[in-house]
Amino acid sequence: MVLFNVSRIDTTPIDGQKPGTSGLRKKVKVFVQPHYLENFVQAIFNALTAEKVRGATLVVSGDGRYYSKEAIQIITKMSAANGVRRVWVGQNGLLSTPAVSAVIRERVGADGSKATGAFILTASHNPGGPEEDFGIKYNMENGGPAPEGITDKIYENTTTIKEYLTAEDLPDVDITKVGVTNFTGPEGPFDVEVFDSASDYIKLMKSIFDFEAIRKLLLSPKFSFCFDALHGVGGAYAKSTFVDELGAQESSLLNCTPKEDFGGGHPDPNLTYAKELVARMGLGKSETQDEPPEFGAAADGDADRNMILGKRFFVTPSDSVAIIAANAVEAIPYFSAGLKGVARSMPTSAALDVVAKHLNLKFFEVPTGWKFFGNLMDAGLCSICGEESFGTGSDHIREKDGIWAVLAWLSILAYKNKDNLEDKLITVEDIVRQHWATYGRHYYTRYDYENVDAGAAKELMAYLVKLQSSLSEVNQIVKGARSDVSNVVNADEFEYKDPVDGSISSHQGIRYFFEDGSRLIFRLSGTGSVGATIRLYIEQYEKDPSKIGRLSHEALAPLVEVALKLSKMEEFTGRSAPTVIT
Repeated sequence: MVLFNVSRIDTTPIDGQKPGTSGLRKKVKVFVQPHYLENFVQAIFNALTAEKVRGATLVVSGDGRYYSKEAIQIITKMSAANGVRRVWVGQNGLLSTPAVSAVIRERVGADGSKATGAFILTASHNPGGPEEDFGIKYNMENGGPAPEGITDKIYENTTTIKEYLTAEDLPDVDITKVGVTNFTGPEGPFDVEVFDSASDYIKLMKSIFDFEAIRKLLLSPKFSFCFDALHGVGGAYAKSTFVDELGAQESSLLNCTPKEDFGGGHPDPNLTYAKELVARMGLGKSETQDEPPEFGAAADGDADRNMILGKRFFVTPSDSVAIIAANAVEAIPYFSAGLKGVARSMPTSAALDVVAKHLNLKFFEVPTGWKFFGNLMDAGLCSICGEESFGTGSDHIREKDGIWAVLAWLSILAYKNKDNLEDKLITVEDIVRQHWATYGRHYYTRYDYENVDAGAAKELMAYLVKLQSSLSEVNQIVKGARSDVSNVVNADEFEYKDPVDGSISSHQGIRYFFEDGSRLIFRLSGTGSVGATIRLYIEQYEKDPSKIGRLSHEALAPLVEVALKLSKMEEFTGRSAPTVIT
């Protein structure tokens, strides 16, 4: 039994430690400054009630990005000093964000202990490495991100902090080996348990999906499959889930070794950054020699986001959540008793709204940020939800879940093909086109302008708000740009009143609504670590079956032209083109 003492280290506040909806994200060189991480971690401990800290069990893990190993040891020592009873760490420090949520909600220790919270070390889909990004966020006992009341307290604490507690003489724990290490401090025992990263999560997935049905699909000679983890933490789950449990070939896994720098890539599962998967699926710029697989999918750095592809076919995230909701009751055992409700983030296309109306389901439109879905789920109001930013999930946990989304799609494919696994398969494209024929199609694209000067971005947004006061002026600009685009009939800045706790979230995005159901939305995003990101969302609804087969960029070209003219995008930002088009 190793003894340790508690040290009180004097410190002073450090500017800029305001957590966003996804925690605190900065460059690694910022986090490694003296006291930077320690100040923020102590601010979190100080924001929690005593029973959530003293004698508690906390999870400390993440996506394995650069600086994670050092951060785990720092947070472990600070946990011991702050009176935490035990810390759970995924082997090698790896736990996907959805797996952390599952561990908090599902895992029971050998002594009956349950986790009451977690430090998650991730900057999500942002790059990793010494010159790239690091991040930390805190999740609560429901498995979801800390609510605004807590994150506000954390920030307040960072501005007044005078000291932090740590156990300097606590030796580093070997996080590469499964097992328990016992220590004793001034307040009694303190344990660190390193456990298998995947087992709790896979057990939960097996309780949700029909693994035998998916296995039959994956073993069919007519079906082929490909999963790309982009060298993120999803790789820690891919082999055990898809190969060991479901019988897929190991050759169907791409970039499934987690790396601190994600192999030098950008671990964002979209058509721009998942280049290898996109090429393999026949969607690259050059023709592939081999026949593409029937189904392809990717996850991001911390495996909470996903991209779904068919053979030479991209499924938009907005369509993906709508299609999962439309088929869940039949195809996924967990939902066999029916859906409680569905929800989407405001910028996500209205494809889910149409499904909800058709199936007579409760429907909610919320601001961007998974905690808003979590509130609805905790109140029993929502079963399935999604964001256009490649996030899809359900009430099995309180985070979005990339592997869950892949298994949901495999379940739908298995259900649709249960009687014809030897014949011509119903494909991903078939399922999407049938969905459009039933519900109509929402043509949709997102333009991201990354690392824009923050001042210029704010000026652009202020201009768009001011413009909303005169719809006649707006429509003059619209018609001046494209006479074939219908009139704007309403414009506002999205505000959300939470139906569960009554809290109000203002300034959540600037919206322009057109007579034909089209929408333009402008948002500032806080997920980057430098500058500002302007996101422009363009959506057009088409019910006419003869017009649902057009190429998306062609169908949306008039609205894109209007959006750029209306916002004076190039004038404000100096950018003639977006960084990423989704």
